Amino acid sequence: MAQAAIELIGINKSFGAVRANRDINLEIGRGTIHGIVGENGAGKSTLMSILYGFYQADSGEIRVGGQPASIKTPNDAIALGIGMVHQHFMLVDNFTVLDNVILGAESDALLKKSIAKARSELERLEREYGLEVDPDAIIEELPVGLQQRVEILKALYRGAEILILDEPTGVLTPAEADHLFRILGQLKDQGKTVVLITHKLREIMAITDTVSVMRQGTMVATRETRKTTVEELAELMVGRRVLLRVEKGEAEAGAVKLAVKNLTVKDTRGVTMVDDISFDIRAGEIVGIAGVAGNGQSELLEAISGIRRAVSGSVMLDGKPIDLTGAADPGELRDRGLAHVPEDRHHVGLVLAFEENENSILGYHDDPRYLKGPFLNIDAIRNDARDKIAKYDIRPADCRLKTANFSGGNQQKIVLAREMEQDPGVLIVGQPTRGVDVGAIEFIHKRLIAMRDQGKAVLVVSVELDEIRSLSDRILVMFAGRIVGERGPEATEGELGLLMAGIEHQEAAL
Repeated sequence: MAQAAIELIGINKSFGAVRANRDINLEIGRGTIHGIVGENGAGKSTLMSILYGFYQADSGEIRVGGQPASIKTPNDAIALGIGMVHQHFMLVDNFTVLDNVILGAESDALLKKSIAKARSELERLEREYGLEVDPDAIIEELPVGLQQRVEILKALYRGAEILILDEPTGVLTPAEADHLFRILGQLKDQGKTVVLITHKLREIMAITDTVSVMRQGTMVATRETRKTTVEELAELMVGRRVLLRVEKGEAEAGAVKLAVKNLTVKDTRGVTMVDDISFDIRAGEIVGIAGVAGNGQSELLEAISGIRRAVSGSVMLDGKPIDLTGAADPGELRDRGLAHVPEDRHHVGLVLAFEENENSILGYHDDPRYLKGPFLNIDAIRNDARDKIAKYDIRPADCRLKTANFSGGNQQKIVLAREMEQDPGVLIVGQPTRGVDVGAIEFIHKRLIAMRDQGKAVLVVSVELDEIRSLSDRILVMFAGRIVGERGPEATEGELGLLMAGIEHQEAAL
């Protein structure tokens, strides 16, 4: 074992009646990549937030470099050489990269020296770690992968020797994730210590030296990565054997439920994102759309669900048209049996300041089940929310908790429970398992297959090729706003990858 960079000894943390961390002992070797895995709500992020000074442990000890450390604020952690890249980035959107890097670390009142120093240091860090990014770019104009690089640069600029990354690939494309792993490998080669919090076991196997497993607030095991398997880690996480592949029978496709014809959609800049595409989905089948993020999938889902106006084309739901002129109302489409799980749960799927029970009926609040005369029936709403919490294993099991206080995976389950439990005829889902742990992935996949087998039409958009191949009865591939191919679930990852890059498989074989 390498010399310990971090030691956590007997860490306990409770939030009211919820015990997030129970007697945690953890040692992280210097100059290693150490993974921490566990189900959503297992206490991983809480533990790292204690290490970074966001929370204070109720009891226990932290040692950094073998010495006892008092970490009461993030500034204390930064002073000890600890940096953290959060799952949801802590950046000022309308500031430049340079502004964000020096924010809170300014060395002079007029900022002239700070800016000059930061520009020089960023150039060095970019060369050393492959973290290229334009220092004068505005954050909100950067793709999410580059925004993440800015967060890493912020930590390194402040002298981080220990870097904590919380679910770093949850918002990245496969190519961006691969580049991130190369960067983390370079950091390790330079002697940095990396702590990787993730639910993606294949990433753990690919990049970490050591992995620790948490379950229900406790540390249940630590393994050398080369001496364990995905199956063992999944079982340790969940406490039972987990099915890592989707089991489903042959689809029995029926009548067309959703028909899209010659659909064209532009974004807010007037750029064509969906370019004259046509397809249909039948009752009793799952159609998956594969593609690198940013190739029109998001705009397609928004147009079908009534959120975004289409330029031209037609969409038919159960043989009746959806108004594409801008008058389409998502509430009307819900009433017609179309449910939508959006890709961005924070900005579209949830109101984070609301309680869980309020979000569990969001968009369906005029349903007679939730009303008492002209008023909301609060008891009925909360009882319904408790039923969904139990059925979807949402943690913590508290319908009065603010939704912002749930982990990302449990927030996803709140949205899925709300939409699936309405028994829609057509379900469209964007990134169904983004930020979701292995046990919940198994559950969500089973629910989607069950909906298919009940005769529902399901459209799934995902950047996870394994997920698309496992779930789909038919796979459509999008590139540059167009459908460039249709394949069956037997298609290989390489074949789909070529289509996603705009290369026909037949062309590549010549």
